[in-house]
Amino acid sequence: MYHPTTRVLAVLEMLQTHGRLSGAEMARRLEVDARTLRRYIEMLQDLGIPITAERGRYGAYSLVPGYKLPPMMFTDDEALALTLGLHAARGLGLSEATPAIESAQAKLERVLPAPLKGRVRALSETVALDMTGADVPLPNSVAITTLSSGAQQRRRVHFAYRAADGAETERDFDPYGLAFRQGRWYVVGHCHLRAGLRSFRLDRVQSVSLREEQFERPKHFDTLAHLALNMAMLPRAIAVEVFLQTDLAFARAEVPGMLGVLEATEDGVLLRGRTDDADWYACELARLPFAFRVHEPEALREALRRRAEALIAAVMPT
Repeated sequence: MYHPTTRVLAVLEMLQTHGRLSGAEMARRLEVDARTLRRYIEMLQDLGIPITAERGRYGAYSLVPGYKLPPMMFTDDEALALTLGLHAARGLGLSEATPAIESAQAKLERVLPAPLKGRVRALSETVALDMTGADVPLPNSVAITTLSSGAQQRRRVHFAYRAADGAETERDFDPYGLAFRQGRWYVVGHCHLRAGLRSFRLDRVQSVSLREEQFERPKHFDTLAHLALNMAMLPRAIAVEVFLQTDLAFARAEVPGMLGVLEATEDGVLLRGRTDDADWYACELARLPFAFRVHEPEALREALRRRAEALIAAVMPT
């Protein structure tokens, strides 16, 4: 049940959320009759809120397009969730968005009561999020917004790209989705230059523009899953296969995606990946909280033996 003092604000929130609603639907949600609803609408109009009413059988109420509403009321949990989201956004590499993030945080704090404002500030000042690695190049926000628009609208894009070796190319591209992984932004989709599925780092995109051509995205395409698989199976020098004595759910929670691809078996989990550094891979395996057995290569077994000998030597009495 709505309390009478909150129903007028509820009308405003409904219109902000849905844009256009029939009077019958709004009255049903508020559990009031049509006459009472009209009174609420008139109260909002008297406050200067531009609400239009369409008459007739299919009439409805709506806000004037482009009207910016004043700040809405938030519960304590909603305000804290928004603060944490803004805090995380600072670390996503959207450098051009920093002023907007700070402005949104300031507006949020201005409308909060004193006790909740203190909790929000404590969250902002004491919570640390490791969202990026050291010295990671920041992407261009224009690239993020343009590519995300292309993915949403199923529109092809054209972009110029500078590879790690400095080579520059241009291509048409069908963006399926964007992902933030291990401190960097990526876009995944169909590359018309290479005629296949590819992923690209956004900090290497030099320029990008939307085209008019449309494309169809594969059903149920998982951008982050494809990116993890693609990164794990990069053509590195050493192929790795390790049997993990655990179940798939625990393995997914504990094994970093950069180590490889996980496959459930009857009695455990198989980890397949590639690396250029057997010693590094051995150190990562040694961190795992469950037993494992190396199938290949021999270089990884030797690296693990050296690691084990170093640990034993560290605890031996001198």
